[in-house]
Parts: sequence; structure tokens; C-alpha cells
Amino acid sequence: MTATYDITTNVGKVRLKTGDNILASAVFTDEEIGIFLTAAGNVVNLAAATMLEAWAAKYGANADAEKIGDYSYTQSIVDRMLKLAAHLREVTAKTPAYAWAEFDFTGETEDE
Repeated sequence: MTATYDITTNVGKVRLKTGDNILASAVFTDEEIGIFLTAAGNVVNLAAATMLEAWAAKYGANADAEKIGDYSYTQSIVDRMLKLAAHLREVTAKTPAYAWAEFDFTGETEDE
């Protein structure tokens, strides 16, 4: 299992969007990110959203808050991950599948 970071690849783009780009402490392997990409039809934003949701699920197993004496701790990382995942899905949903503005349906050419 490997973890690489090359932003010219879709795996690298997913790592960039999710913040899992410090290889010494990478949460997911390239192979795992490849599974997210395959499930998302190779759409980087959707794969990143799915990866963030899986990552949040790992954190979700921990307590949200803890108080020991005067020390208190609150974990909001799960909420932030899920908000980013929702944002990535929304951006993808709003992106046109085709650049229709590039097509000329008039049948006229510039030479005419």
C-alpha cells in the first residue's frame, strides 16, 4: 500500500482537496483513493467528498467533547469535514456536464 502526492494525477487532486497530503501521516492509501475515484466515476470532487465522509466516520467513533477538571476539549472536525464534503457535492451538481456554449447549432460558419 502506497501513499503518493502528485497533483497532476486524480489521486493527488483528491489528496489536495481533502488535506490528506502530508504523506508521513496520510490517512488513506493511493489504492483506497482509487476506490473512491472508481465509485465516483473518476469525478475528483465526488471522490474527495466520499473520502471526507469516510474520514469523518473514523473521527465520529471518538467522543465529541471531553471535560477533565478545568480542561475541556471539543472536537468539531467532523462537522467541518462533512460541510466540505457537502460543498464539493454541491459544486459538482452545479457544474454543467457539457459546455453547451461552445456548440454552434445555427449551422452557420465563420466563412459565410
